[in-house]
Amino acid sequence: MTDALATLSEAGVSVWLDDLSRELLNDGSLERLIQDKHVVGVTTNPTIFAAALSKGDAYDEQLRALAAAGKDVQAALFEATTDDVRRACDVMRPVYDATGGQDGRVSIEVDPSMAHDTAATVEMAKRLWAAVDRPNALIKIPATVEGLPAISQTIAAGISVNVTLIFALDRYRGVMQAFLTGLEQAREAGIDLSTIRSVASFFVSRVDTEVDPRLDAIGSDEAKALRGKAALANARLAFQAFEEVFSTPRWQVLAEDGAHPQRPLWASTGVKNQAYPDTLYVTELVTDGTVNTMPSATMDAVADHGEVHGDTVRGQYEDARKVLDALERLGISYGDVTAVLEREGVEKFEKSWDELQRTVRDELAHQPTGAGEEGGQ
Repeated sequence: MTDALATLSEAGVSVWLDDLSRELLNDGSLERLIQDKHVVGVTTNPTIFAAALSKGDAYDEQLRALAAAGKDVQAALFEATTDDVRRACDVMRPVYDATGGQDGRVSIEVDPSMAHDTAATVEMAKRLWAAVDRPNALIKIPATVEGLPAISQTIAAGISVNVTLIFALDRYRGVMQAFLTGLEQAREAGIDLSTIRSVASFFVSRVDTEVDPRLDAIGSDEAKALRGKAALANARLAFQAFEEVFSTPRWQVLAEDGAHPQRPLWASTGVKNQAYPDTLYVTELVTDGTVNTMPSATMDAVADHGEVHGDTVRGQYEDARKVLDALERLGISYGDVTAVLEREGVEKFEKSWDELQRTVRDELAHQPTGAGEEGGQ
């Protein structure tokens, strides 16, 4: 157990790992992270799976068997990734039980090529939920315009959801409203609201990655002074929005019927600019009732030298607003920044998904079994 991660957990931040591979499952690393580093959840995405399948040989045996069975790329990919998530759910199940279902969660994302197709997203969310077949799974749905009704429909079906790729405050408010709508529809369908959980993944570091070069291009002293501040300001204002929405009468009615709030999750918390402290997007976003999902390097950094000194979110709203206002005065459009980040976020995951499919396709093609003749699931 590491003091900084223990302190973070005691402050009400759930420590989740932003990584999953078959090696982590096979060699007991995930169990050790639970025991030693307070890890109480796991998130995955197409980039993570692409990295996992492209290195080592942990997937070779299964892919050979799938090739022998005549599975095509989509079917093989679906089976390999849902197997990993199912196994991770089983590893995390004691945490799930101990926390009453709040933590012990493992996320799996819908095909990112469906990010702008509501019906296809809902269909795949249901397929993933059924295939993993574990109550502690979370289905990741991107917060695109088309993703909002998909969130409502998936929640309405009683499926727990991790909403991903949230950058803009107005979109985040739309995500929360979609969540509430889904809960209301689930209640009308007779579903026990206490069985539904959700997190909203608000991306952090990428905001600075987009804003800082724009500040550098301006080059003034005021611009330089704002470097590295936009991401934290944006996240803190997101938490203010969370507090507002989940104190409304609409929410109180749902809470009285057993609903749990959709917790904010800080994603993209690895520092991209090496000039910044490598624990920046963890220690500066500490507040009760949140999740921070960290890549392994960030988690190791927090464990090694992170300093957690109480709440660093509540009470920061006025200063956060001043940062965003100052950016606008300098001509840096918040709307343009967040639109670029959402578009690039979807594109990056689509690229990773394509790489993942190529990896699986290459493996299947190497098998002399007539693989690829049978249709996908």
